[in-house]
Amino acid sequence: MKYTSDEQIDTYVNWQKAQNIPIHGGFFIEDLSEVELAPWDWKGGLGAFVNLEGTGGSNDGYVCEIPPGRHLKPQKHLYEEMVFILDGRGATSVWQSNGRKHTFEWHPGSLFAIPLNASYQHFNGQGDAPVKYFGVTNAPFMLNLFHNLDFIFENDFAFTSRFSPEEEDYFSGRGHIWGEHKKRTSVNFVSNTYELQLYEWKERGAGGKHINFDMAGNVMGAHISEFPVGRYKKAHRHGPGAHVVILSGQGYSLLWPEGGNRVRVDWKPRSVVVPPNQWFHQHFNSGAEPARYLALRWNSWRYRFVVLSSDAPNDVSLKQGGTQIEYEDEDREIHEIFEARLARAGARCRMESMVPWCTQRE
Repeated sequence: MKYTSDEQIDTYVNWQKAQNIPIHGGFFIEDLSEVELAPWDWKGGLGAFVNLEGTGGSNDGYVCEIPPGRHLKPQKHLYEEMVFILDGRGATSVWQSNGRKHTFEWHPGSLFAIPLNASYQHFNGQGDAPVKYFGVTNAPFMLNLFHNLDFIFENDFAFTSRFSPEEEDYFSGRGHIWGEHKKRTSVNFVSNTYELQLYEWKERGAGGKHINFDMAGNVMGAHISEFPVGRYKKAHRHGPGAHVVILSGQGYSLLWPEGGNRVRVDWKPRSVVVPPNQWFHQHFNSGAEPARYLALRWNSWRYRFVVLSSDAPNDVSLKQGGTQIEYEDEDREIHEIFEARLARAGARCRMESMVPWCTQRE
């Protein structure tokens, strides 16, 4: 290969621009259902990219709309993808070139993963309303790694170790829960993220609950976390690309680089924020109901992708080699801001047993 200029090539960006749909950036999207969309010929519906700063170019998100009574084009690609249904009801078919189709139905709050390089197609099952979904992929990494679109989109290799057409319960299996503290499960379809049972993870604080997912044999992973009214989680940091989608509740997050100024984003259901690489971030429930979020990110609990990771545990104190700031070590102003926010809302702080300087004690 001969080079005739100093031009730097970004295969993902070039491919993205060729799609001719909006590209939304920044720190935060207030409501994924309200982002501007445009006709997306490649998908056969409407869409927009969501490239938030916290991804560092490592992964991406997009919103896609399927018009009433319609379906998207069949697709196949050599990058991983997780899909969260925002609005509407429908179905998805997934198949290998030499196997039968697996078809499953979904509705708002459903989550599933597309097996790597398998063919798939999404269908809107409603004749009177559109479907909207949010997808998170590792397309930026994969397109730039191979910088060959034919290899990404026209590759016939079947990853049968990830998805075998003969596995009849692939999208219907309930999975197996394991892990003494960090509960994990391998499932490829979650029907209802809003009501799924979660498990206590006391090390992360606030009386919170969670569950982690390994989906479709991916190196990308997901987890759901929830914490009660009048509480907030401990601050921690990690690598880029964790798309935090708010499922329920009202509150805010603080994000800051070590030694830098804090950025605050106020969220509600369908908001999404991506903490930048190694920025501390902390989530606060200032509303009247438990706050629950879904994180779509790099690194499943089974397959580590260490290039974008850290070996330091995120539920262990910085003082002990982890990436977490314990309540007694946080800037006191953080708690004062929280109490002030609750006071304006007429709500009570419930951190008295956790934070030494909490002023609202029984």
